[in-house]
Amino acid sequence: LVEIMIAIGLLSLVLAAIYSSWTAILRASKTGLDAAASAQRARVTVRVLEDSLGSAQSFAANLPYYYFAAENGDSPVLSFVARLSKSFPRSGKFGDLDVRRVTYSLEAGPDGSRQLVLRQNPLVMDPDKDEKEYPIVLAKNVKGLEMQFWDSNKNPAEWVDEWEGPKTNQLPKMIMLTLKLADNPHS
Repeated sequence: LVEIMIAIGLLSLVLAAIYSSWTAILRASKTGLDAAASAQRARVTVRVLEDSLGSAQSFAANLPYYYFAAENGDSPVLSFVARLSKSFPRSGKFGDLDVRRVTYSLEAGPDGSRQLVLRQNPLVMDPDKDEKEYPIVLAKNVKGLEMQFWDSNKNPAEWVDEWEGPKTNQLPKMIMLTLKLADNPHS
């Protein structure tokens, strides 16, 4: 009887060790997968920003449609016209209308955090109801978005917080975007 009780005690210790190791492995795996998903979302967001900014267009003779607008602050907004590729998000919705106005803005999310959203519309058309109410959420839990523009008109050239593009009818030569992301709304 004593030997059976000792054997049961040893078996329960081994099972407890296996269980605690297994739960630690599962927690570490979940943490790793969450970190990988967060990094992938950040990569996709940066790629979409790069693709659209790299194909930005301006046409000085038609500034009411081709203007470049950028605002820093609590609710930053970046809006411009770009010739977008067929692989750009939601391109299938617009068919052959590759030249579209792209607008990025930082807005409040449903859980109280802030999110970076993308809205787009064909150049001579107003945004439709779906784009207004259901924009593409590029990043959640955004802590900040700042834009700086390389102003080569200054002597010496320098980074500035405001773009004087409407006065000069030019797109900025370079844009530095700082996007601060968190893993969850509380971090």
